[in-house]
Amino acid sequence: MPTAHLLISGKVQGVFYRASAKDVADQLQLTGWVRNTKEGEVEAMASGNEQQLQQFIDWCRQGPSKAIVKNVQVTFIEEEPFNKFTIIK
Repeated sequence: MPTAHLLISGKVQGVFYRASAKDVADQLQLTGWVRNTKEGEVEAMASGNEQQLQQFIDWCRQGPSKAIVKNVQVTFIEEEPFNKFTIIK
């Protein structure tokens, strides 16, 4: 299964972005992780099939209701195995 690395910028911290992303990833049965960066962005790694990943990427471009997403940089990398989707603090 492919793995996507996402870097999301805009007003994405302090708006429940990570918790919401985990909920969406769990619904889509993705594995991976999401975390805040020191630069004020949100970073995520997600593994799943192409359709699941595209749905997750589409959601990340909107984010939760209080987020203002300016940009989502997506890079597909070699498959990385994850057991579940987690929030890294």
